Amino acid sequence: MARSGNLWAIGYENAERANRVRDEVIKLGWDTHSLILEDVAVVVRHPDGSFSLDRQPLRATSNILGCTLVGLLAGLVVGAPISGATIGAVLGGAGTAISASAGIGDDFINEVQELMKPGTSALFVLDSEGEMDVILHAIRGLGGTVLKTNVDVERARLIQSTLAASSSAPSSS
Repeated sequence: MARSGNLWAIGYENAERANRVRDEVIKLGWDTHSLILEDVAVVVRHPDGSFSLDRQPLRATSNILGCTLVGLLAGLVVGAPISGATIGAVLGGAGTAISASAGIGDDFINEVQELMKPGTSALFVLDSEGEMDVILHAIRGLGGTVLKTNVDVERARLIQSTLAASSSAPSSS
């Protein structure tokens, strides 16, 4: 069975931070080619309680179903109305299989919704394997809380501690 991509939801305590971190993650994928990005999205919960979704298309995406997965997930978090025809056209009936293979369930969605207090944001990233040393160096000190992911616990802890580390501290492998 082929391994699905790595799905991450990272929460931030303000509305702007996820956008800034998204820009860094995109640079890591497209400028240094150290991370294979499949999709990236930002969800912001505004002070009035409303949500917005910002999905900028990546330059080239090898997996259109991977792109729709993060968009669908982010849409579920913000409660965006999606018609049956839209789902069929976008996902071709594959959404359920993709969600199951990526480990996205009600618990994941509920955790993200609980984080989304007014004035906060979340970054959703769907990626494939990359050069771990380069990735760790690039994300050191970016901040955020890993809400849930489909990677093993040790890797999730490593990513979380790196995000929280001082950006001037040397990286450990």
